[in-house]
Amino acid sequence: MADLSKIRNIGISAHIDSGKTTLSERILYYTGKIHAIHEVRGKDGVGAKMDSMDLEREKGITIQSAATYCMWGEFDINLIDTPGHVDFTVEVERALRVLDGAVLVLCSVAGVQSQSITVDRQMRRYSVPRLAFINKCDRQGANPDRVADQLREKLAHNPAFVTYPIGIEDKLEGVINLISMEANYFDGEGGSNIRVEPIPAELEGKAKELRHRLVEVAADYDDALMEKFLSDESPSAAELTEAVRKGTLSMKMTPVFCGSAYKNKGVQTLLDGITALLPAPSDVKNEALDQDHNEEKVTLVTDPAKDLVMLAFKLEDGRYGQLTYMRVYQGTLKKGDTIVNIANGKKVKVPRLVRMHSDDMNEIDQATAGDIVAMFGVDCASGDTFTDGNVRYTMTSMFVPEPVIELAVAPKDKAGLVSFSKALNRFTKEDPTFRVMRDEESHETIIKGMGELHLEIYIERIKREYNTEVTVGRPKVAFRETITQRSEFNYTHKKQTGGSGQFARVGGFIEPLPGDAVENYEFVDDIVGGVIPREYIPACDKGFKEAVIEGSLIGQPVVRVRVTIDDGATHAVDSSEMAFKTAAIMAFREAYSHAKPTILEPIMKLEVSVPDEFQGTVIGQINQRRGVILGTDSDMGYVTVESEVPLSEMFGYSTDLRSVTQGKGEFSMEFKKYQPVPRMIQEEMVKEHQKKRAEGK
Repeated sequence: MADLSKIRNIGISAHIDSGKTTLSERILYYTGKIHAIHEVRGKDGVGAKMDSMDLEREKGITIQSAATYCMWGEFDINLIDTPGHVDFTVEVERALRVLDGAVLVLCSVAGVQSQSITVDRQMRRYSVPRLAFINKCDRQGANPDRVADQLREKLAHNPAFVTYPIGIEDKLEGVINLISMEANYFDGEGGSNIRVEPIPAELEGKAKELRHRLVEVAADYDDALMEKFLSDESPSAAELTEAVRKGTLSMKMTPVFCGSAYKNKGVQTLLDGITALLPAPSDVKNEALDQDHNEEKVTLVTDPAKDLVMLAFKLEDGRYGQLTYMRVYQGTLKKGDTIVNIANGKKVKVPRLVRMHSDDMNEIDQATAGDIVAMFGVDCASGDTFTDGNVRYTMTSMFVPEPVIELAVAPKDKAGLVSFSKALNRFTKEDPTFRVMRDEESHETIIKGMGELHLEIYIERIKREYNTEVTVGRPKVAFRETITQRSEFNYTHKKQTGGSGQFARVGGFIEPLPGDAVENYEFVDDIVGGVIPREYIPACDKGFKEAVIEGSLIGQPVVRVRVTIDDGATHAVDSSEMAFKTAAIMAFREAYSHAKPTILEPIMKLEVSVPDEFQGTVIGQINQRRGVILGTDSDMGYVTVESEVPLSEMFGYSTDLRSVTQGKGEFSMEFKKYQPVPRMIQEEMVKEHQKKRAEGK
């Protein structure tokens, strides 16, 4: 049986184009999982192992997180390579939800970029300890010291170098290992042979200074090391490793490794760092909620002998049906076992168990606590918890951001309708940020997602994987509505028909929720003295929930609203759940119009990087799009402009940026917040909506 202390479940995440997939490829090569290196945009047409989709290979980006496993020394490493593009952010969320540790990859030229900040925030959300790997130290303009400073300033990390480059840019020869105080050079084919030598004389001073800093940072987490530090003694490599590990696991320190995955330098020392410094499954505290005891928190034990608890964190439609990725937190899972889906109580027999190596599979007979495996033939949703039936625990699911963009789509011809529906069903199951709805007014199918690229990829996949041509409408922004002040309601619903009538009265008020509220809707029951009987309260809640689905300004969902009921009346014969639900809907509509409703639009955080000479043009362009400049940062002949811009103004931006910067401009964009649209624009939108409704009738 596997030794739990020798398992590492890690993810590799970073800003787009930092070299994550190239790094994963090298890790697989050095651990013997693959026998030849292929580049992401390689001329051999093979593409990187971890980019298994044709689309990924063509675009040179990672779209789906890919899982694999390998061995380094006596350690088992389960590795997930995640996408860097913000449109596929849920892939990062779901990977980090089940991983114990992570490697944050940074480009040594560009440093901490907008998506690095997002990924870091996600790691904090799931309390994932991480190492930083400063990649591309062979590139012109590489500056690892500046990147370490950015880790401190922009991400509030406490970084300390564990390895440092020997030479920089095209003079990169190897790395200094600051724990063992040796120089490591990577010779032979693919840099597989590690040559250990004394540190070059010209770098000795720098190495001593950096080791002193490493000891100083690590000493805060280890008393024995602190004593040595204060008495100016030099700790052994084992003592220092132990202290750095404690600091890393507490998430109060970030060990920094350097190298160039593309030039095959520094990856093996990073692997040593992953196994020595990142947590084993048993080092991480995982909690579940006990459904039999009022959702009481239970700490799961990484013990193969305990009751089975595992989480389905990713679904994929493979060649042989639905493939479900599982993280086993407790207990043992064997082929042929019967497991229970706690979400719906369904029992499932485990037909096949596999370990994934990107898109290849290796059959296994059993999996134990700490493993990441995949199963076929298990119908479930992403985020479902499975047990052996002895306990009814659920794991908390991952955070799923709201979609911000929508498109009307339809198959080009009727014959493609079945395939089109199949594709949409499959994608909504696989990706919680991809939503499908039907617009009742226009009778169109609307797909919603995280950005233009996100939806573009799915439309392309419908064409390729389902041979169905799709017609696509213009992209639309997912607006929201909200209220800006408190408004009372007191509504009586009366209806007299033959036989028993309908009667219900609800009184109370609606008010805005604070801006930092997690929920978009809150219901408060302040009824006293039974003026509305208890059995009708849920019907009121249901009515209000239904009312917030569509606001009266432009028919978009209403967010950030609290409804309080504190009065009402009932009739012995004519009151019913239906009557109270209807009264609640009408009461909300009545109060809504007096609560100064406003339209909210998604605001994106935009980061544009261009050569200095285009700075004025780019800022002018952003201002034209109602953007607000937050700051500019100039470095090495390039300027980075940070701003906030309404998503509705960003369509076609990439073409405009390319044309004004002679193709040299790059940008990244991610959702930041919702904020009210300007008054004039709101009036136009309301008029447009009313006109549409009148035409529809």
